[in-house]
Amino acid sequence: MPLESKANDEDIRESFSQPMEIIYTCTRGFFTRKQLFKRLPILQWLPSYTLQYLVDDIVAGLSVALTVIPQGIAYAAIANLDPQYGLYSAFMGCFIYCIVGSCKDVTIGPTAIMSLMINAHVGNSGPEFAILSAFVTGCVVLLLGILNLGFLVQFISFPVTVGFTSAAAITIASGQVKSLIGISGQSNEFLDSWINVFQHVQDIRLWDSVLGVSTIIFLLILMQMKNLKENIFWRMFGNLSDIRNSHPFLLTGNVTPGLPPIQLPPFSTTIGEQSYSFSEMIAKLGTSIITLPLIAVLESVAIAKAFSKGKPIDATQEMIALGISNIAGSFVSSMPVTGSFTRSAVNNNSGVRTQLGGITTGIVVLVALGLLTKTFYYIPKASLAGVIIAAMLFMVEFQAAAEIWRTKRIDFIPMMCTMVACLLLGLEYGMIVGIGINVCIVLYQISRPSIETMSLTIDGICVLVAQPDQNLMYSSAEYLKHQLLKQADKHQCQFIVLDGLHINSVDTTVAKALASMTHDLEHSDRKIVYWKWNRSVQCTLLRMDRTLFWNTFRHEESIDVIIKELIAQQTPTRSAV
Repeated sequence: MPLESKANDEDIRESFSQPMEIIYTCTRGFFTRKQLFKRLPILQWLPSYTLQYLVDDIVAGLSVALTVIPQGIAYAAIANLDPQYGLYSAFMGCFIYCIVGSCKDVTIGPTAIMSLMINAHVGNSGPEFAILSAFVTGCVVLLLGILNLGFLVQFISFPVTVGFTSAAAITIASGQVKSLIGISGQSNEFLDSWINVFQHVQDIRLWDSVLGVSTIIFLLILMQMKNLKENIFWRMFGNLSDIRNSHPFLLTGNVTPGLPPIQLPPFSTTIGEQSYSFSEMIAKLGTSIITLPLIAVLESVAIAKAFSKGKPIDATQEMIALGISNIAGSFVSSMPVTGSFTRSAVNNNSGVRTQLGGITTGIVVLVALGLLTKTFYYIPKASLAGVIIAAMLFMVEFQAAAEIWRTKRIDFIPMMCTMVACLLLGLEYGMIVGIGINVCIVLYQISRPSIETMSLTIDGICVLVAQPDQNLMYSSAEYLKHQLLKQADKHQCQFIVLDGLHINSVDTTVAKALASMTHDLEHSDRKIVYWKWNRSVQCTLLRMDRTLFWNTFRHEESIDVIIKELIAQQTPTRSAV
């Protein structure tokens, strides 16, 4: 039956929450004990901490530290920064995450993808811009976390993520080929890197190439053995060349010793004779103030989910932890950081029990900065390049690509487009291209709903029954109208029954199209019935045209009863004519 005749304008009015209700809902329970334990996870696991946990956490923390120190130096090179900035970025996140992090396995620090993106935006502008980008990234991520906007990363689909990650790995590995074979060059972009290699092919250094390729082979063997103690290999070759007083390899060189100064991030700077104010520095950072936070959140949350073992992950808490880590890091000259999959895997495989393992990692990095920087001089650049390339081989997601092809082949399109665009245009533009293509595919699918139709004959009159299989959006409005009128004309149907079982909402465009279709059918002496439409959708259509739609809704009746009732209503009119 249609809506009751006693209904008035209040019955179909669209309801909105009052501002104070929204504020109360968002802030309710914010300052409770439960919320305090939720936002400071250390309060949950610390009371039950045991001595055995401490031993396991120290061992895991040492293992991660032995991994992050050479990685930090290598990632600083990718970002086109001095080696010490990689180490400056490697300890503060460990301390902060211990307090506010929710996943025991996640380690926060410099990563290859973030370093590459830093290079793309600020690599030639000096460390001040990298430090400021860490501060801005932290502020944006923290704000997203406070506003509970973690759902934004859900708009980046799995195929786009696979394409982006694979392209980043290929780009990073390509950028390290020059160091692997001992030639000069600055660019870390995919095309420029290979152009540089071919232009300087005559300058390839034999011993650097031998050492670099040997490092890759050696590390691949060690990775299969779950053993990552590659430091010994580097130092052996570096010290050997120093003892002979010859340098067959290009070495890392001096790393500035000492702890970083604790100071405010640089809100203004001078490079050469050019002075930059805060607004000018932000303008120079460009789109990185958006892309860096999104990539940082995507990496960190994905890693937390990977190691959660089925437990629910609070994305908002991970964003808060990541935001605070970047903000605090900017006070000690850190570049932007996020979760590292490689080091998180080392942490997990080492048997870490709680987030306290990060404290050990941070302390070891600080000790290395204070006492061991001179020894980093002997690390060959070819070895660092080999380590990065070996790691990148495992970041190219061949298995995920095969899974996408096996599961839904149309998803292979955004994956490949993302990867190609990232390689040719740059990571941030490639991500935008991938998201755009993915959205276009989704919009096309939404705009072409599957409509199941069948024609019935009741009392000698043809009836077309149509049922869309999904909600109706503005992009599907004209398609729905066209298909219904086409089928009605094809079968010469006098009545159309539009089943709204799967329709939970319609927008203004759909309402306008349905009103137009209803008018057109009335003018051709045909009738449409809106069957099983919920009250919310009915009210939307009534707000569009109350008179037109008022008697068109039916619910919980068989089609035979509805059509016979309508025929009976039309019979006196026809007889009079």
